[in-house]
Amino acid sequence: MKPEEVFGVNAGKVWSALKTKGSLSANAIAKETQLKLNEVFGALGWLGREGKICIINGKRGTLFKLTE
Repeated sequence: MKPEEVFGVNAGKVWSALKTKGSLSANAIAKETQLKLNEVFGALGWLGREGKICIINGKRGTLFKLTE
């Protein structure tokens, strides 16, 4: 598989997890999707580039959610 296909597939998994569960940390996304943390960050970058996620910096850490 080409790198862009891998990132796209992983982005789809992350998008689905965020759609189902709402705001999640990177670690929670990794657990939910069974992706490695570096794969999660690659997918988040892909989704961020497409304008599909928001980053929430809170007291308990960084969360990611889908844009509305």
